Amino acid sequence: MNLQRTVWRQWLKLRFHLFQRHRFNRLVLESVAGRPFLILPEVFNPTLFLTSDFMVAAFTEQLIPSGSRVLDMGTGSGVGAVFAAQWAAQVVAIDINPAAARSARINVLLNQVDDCVEVREGDLFTTVPGERFDVILFNPPYFSGEPQNTLDRAFRANDVLTRFAAQVGDHLNPGGRVLLLLSSETAIDNILRLFQDQGFAYQAVEQRHLISETVWLYCLLPST
Repeated sequence: MNLQRTVWRQWLKLRFHLFQRHRFNRLVLESVAGRPFLILPEVFNPTLFLTSDFMVAAFTEQLIPSGSRVLDMGTGSGVGAVFAAQWAAQVVAIDINPAAARSARINVLLNQVDDCVEVREGDLFTTVPGERFDVILFNPPYFSGEPQNTLDRAFRANDVLTRFAAQVGDHLNPGGRVLLLLSSETAIDNILRLFQDQGFAYQAVEQRHLISETVWLYCLLPST
């Protein structure tokens, strides 16, 4: 299994350099689940990986109730926010990367959901003090370490999940939930323990085996 994963990773690197590099850190128009997204330079391109497609395909009215208030944390180009707007009455999308916030605002307009989606620039919950939501979405950085540049914040962070787990409960309405995307590339047990320590119970609601990893969408609920 380890050998197979190593071979797949080497193939993915080769594929990226041969066929995808021209779409990385560039101004490109992409399509996610049939919807257009303009990706600005210094913004994570969701089509170069398969996790965004998996996440939005897993969204249902049961997970995002009709008329709910949704927070899309680390929105990037706005994919989660745009698709959540199918059911939500209001979506607030947040990203610390100024270029990502600009890209998300463009894509909100491009997908004609500007009547219910607002994009804010900031670090985690700093732009929503005192605000509460029915659903909080988060596709976090997978790798630990200090990000090397603005774009690298989408891939790498030191304490983002620790701070998110400590604060998220203060921003949930009664009966609210967190939808968290995790990959086998991360220390999943350690991450879920962060939320358990904050009084959350969790359940995997969707799973998909990708080329070199497995991804899960977890639903986390306050257990008290």
